[in-house]
Amino acid sequence: MGEKAINTSEFDVVVVGGGINGAGIAADAAGRGLTVLLCEKSDLGGATSSSSSKLIHGGLRYLEHYEFGLVRESLGEREVLLAKAPHIIWPLRFRLPHQPHLRPAWMIRLGLYLYDHLAKRKVFSGSHKISRSANSPLVEDITTCFEYSDGWVDDARLVILNALAAKQAGAAVRTQTEVIEASKNGSHWLVTLKDKNGHISKVTTRAMVNAAGPWAINLLDKIRDVPHQNAMRLVKGSHIIVKQQYPSDEAYILQNEDGRIVFVIPFEDDFTLIGTTDEDYVGDPAQVKISQGEKDYLIAITNKYFKRKISQQDIVHCYSGVRPLLEEKNASAQELTRDYKFQLSGDQGTAIMLNVFGGKITTYRKLAEQAVNQLTRFFPKAQKAWTKDSCLPGGDFGTRQALTEQINARYPWLPAVLVKRYVRQYGSLCEIFLANKLVLDDMGQDFGSGLYQSEVDYLIKHEWATTLEDIIWRRTKHGLRLDAEQQSHLQLYIKNRAA
Repeated sequence: MGEKAINTSEFDVVVVGGGINGAGIAADAAGRGLTVLLCEKSDLGGATSSSSSKLIHGGLRYLEHYEFGLVRESLGEREVLLAKAPHIIWPLRFRLPHQPHLRPAWMIRLGLYLYDHLAKRKVFSGSHKISRSANSPLVEDITTCFEYSDGWVDDARLVILNALAAKQAGAAVRTQTEVIEASKNGSHWLVTLKDKNGHISKVTTRAMVNAAGPWAINLLDKIRDVPHQNAMRLVKGSHIIVKQQYPSDEAYILQNEDGRIVFVIPFEDDFTLIGTTDEDYVGDPAQVKISQGEKDYLIAITNKYFKRKISQQDIVHCYSGVRPLLEEKNASAQELTRDYKFQLSGDQGTAIMLNVFGGKITTYRKLAEQAVNQLTRFFPKAQKAWTKDSCLPGGDFGTRQALTEQINARYPWLPAVLVKRYVRQYGSLCEIFLANKLVLDDMGQDFGSGLYQSEVDYLIKHEWATTLEDIIWRRTKHGLRLDAEQQSHLQLYIKNRAA
């Protein structure tokens, strides 16, 4: 689809919330020919969607809660998403160390057999049992592991790519823009928006989609004459990042005696990501942060399994997110379903509201497709679903190796470490900021660790980056590598460029 531009105050659909669900719905709807506005009060993927464990996975532990439908759907989507975004998604082998407090080995094998066969597999390898090797990073008393496959994803970039897909299909994307009020006006909504500079604007739309995640109920409070029930429960999940825990590229899934799951995952070449926790959360989702108790918990379970012990001093970064999950009576935070549901109100003669509750990154595309299917009955000219077989921006290449060779041939002066990062972060999109560059100096100022001016300019111009955090934590992960002085210089550049 060629990129189009919409300059209007009248839309078929206004999607509120620029997380993965909102961006996915906007892309799907725009690709079906609907006029779409996606508005996000801060940055795209700025909250829950960039604070995940960064996995595309079926949810092995969901089998314990008999959520076979969710697991089947998730497993099927692994293959679809890998084909859609091979630059930011790739297979990852997981090892499940067997401990006495876990279920019997035969039961784990049965669960993994189901995991292997609930959906068709083309790329992801099956599971098997492995014995301890001499170079295992695990403590000596762990002699058996079970190994299976799931997928890694750069969660924040998945949001950006969906927003780019929405824009290319004609959607208007407005970040730093908050819905402050909405009211019914005959068969349409009159929506009042306020941007970061305090400018007020109004748009009309036939349908509104509430994809505000943890703020979904807060949004409903701003809409006149729309009663609602608080059907969500907010759950905090926190992660820590430490220096590389072990040199190999497999991940580990650790099950604590309290039944909670913690992942230990290779991260950004030189680091290890450890998480997540599950705690009920009350308060402003924007103020969420990891507690000392959560840090202690993640450190303790890691040290229980691994030879190399970590401490508070080894933590180089941590982050927390609030997941908006469906309320279930008498369920603990870790037992809450990761499934999703819709609430649709309105008919052919009235304004339409679609509330989206729950969900997980792995099933975002299916959620988006089903959400737009709910809306298309009111838009008879809407085209059929299309996202399953269409790659996301930058994913239009055969293999990573082939794209790497292509970039090397066109830009032989690029250091190998940059080529590797560009391929797995941008895919073919990197050609936008590499175009017409003949030598490394053409890339402009190096803000540190190979973050060059041309890349920063691209992120500001094409990917809605407006702040230091947008660039070093969501568009890239250079926050792990830039020191305070380098970050200050970059922040000043961003400020001056926006002036």
